[in-house]
Amino acid sequence: MLVLAQLIVIAKGDYALHRRVGLAVLLVGPVIVATVATLSVYSAKKGAASGEGDFLIVQNVMVTLELALLIVLAFLFKKRRILHGHLLLSTLILFGGIALFFALIGFVPQFRIEGPETFYRFGLAAMTGQLVCLSGGLALFLLKSRDRWPFLLVGASFFANEGIRLLLERFGLIDGLTATVGSLDLVMTFVAVLLLVGVLLTATVLPVSRTRRALGKAQELS
Repeated sequence: MLVLAQLIVIAKGDYALHRRVGLAVLLVGPVIVATVATLSVYSAKKGAASGEGDFLIVQNVMVTLELALLIVLAFLFKKRRILHGHLLLSTLILFGGIALFFALIGFVPQFRIEGPETFYRFGLAAMTGQLVCLSGGLALFLLKSRDRWPFLLVGASFFANEGIRLLLERFGLIDGLTATVGSLDLVMTFVAVLLLVGVLLTATVLPVSRTRRALGKAQELS
């Protein structure tokens, strides 16, 4: 809704209102990233407790980091308007890919899990979602405009995350990652990520002297 509101405001040429509405991301951004991080921990806890593991552990962790990076970079490059907008718009590819995956396994008969013999459909749904995101990111990247690399980068991120998963799996590190993430406290994870991302975003709108102090606090929190 914030992205849509900003697009409407920009189309009207009201840059002052655009900046004021953009300040809402200083609150919404950290809340969203903290929520995604907390859900990742919750998913890992369930996987570790069941003994079956969490097959989405790498995607969950990496999407959390990628989302935080995109939002922080968008405000870091806020004076480069086109890049700023593309970075924020590219976050929709992340959420769209996740939504598409769960929509496929939840509503499309060919992807529904109906028993152990159909468990392979998780991978099929994931691959389908990854291909759609990559195709969409590539299509946006090829449009005639500068600074469109965030679309391609984010579109390819799900495949990159899968590559990381395969690498960790090869070295037997998946269970250790699941156990580590699952051992985190849910409330502390939410609060810590909220504060860390909040400080980083706030630092991008402060004068240089205050920014240095804010970044110092962020390092302490991390």
